[in-house]
Amino acid sequence: MRHGDKQRKFNMPKSQRRALFANLTNALLMHEQITTTLPRAKELRSFADGMITFAKKGDLNSRRLAHAFLRNDEVVAKLFSTLGARYKDRNGGYTRVLKCGFRYGDCAPMAIIELVDRDNSAKGAKDLARVKLEKEALAAAQAAASEPVAEPKAEKKAAKAKKEAEPKAEKPAKKASKAKKAE
Repeated sequence: MRHGDKQRKFNMPKSQRRALFANLTNALLMHEQITTTLPRAKELRSFADGMITFAKKGDLNSRRLAHAFLRNDEVVAKLFSTLGARYKDRNGGYTRVLKCGFRYGDCAPMAIIELVDRDNSAKGAKDLARVKLEKEALAAAQAAASEPVAEPKAEKKAAKAKKEAEPKAEKPAKKASKAKKAE
């Protein structure tokens, strides 16, 4: 009998398969376009379409079910605020799978899976924001480094000169025990 053969097994247990597709669905919903192997992309369609269907319903139970699968507050918020409204009038078919050649090394067929009517600026937006902040921090650090630093050195030299100008007090003789040992 062929019961339970509808989904691909990917040579892994159910828990690993569920985690894999939860992570792939997170990435797809966050970036709206990802590259993966063709069989994974074809399987991912059903998971992503299910999450967008939950977002279209928009009720509390759907939000809880989506969060139970995705386990990422940021993605769930985007799903229910942005994507649910974007696909409100579309009846299914929220993703598109495009073949994109073969992977170097093992020659696995690769595919790009993307959301239909996707926002082109969403892909890598988080990384672009992070890079922008890093550049600003680097520019601020360079500006701080280029400021004159002569004042602390001048203060140190003045303190050293003042210390040298004071007469040195003679040290008291060492303990008398050393003198006794010498005798």
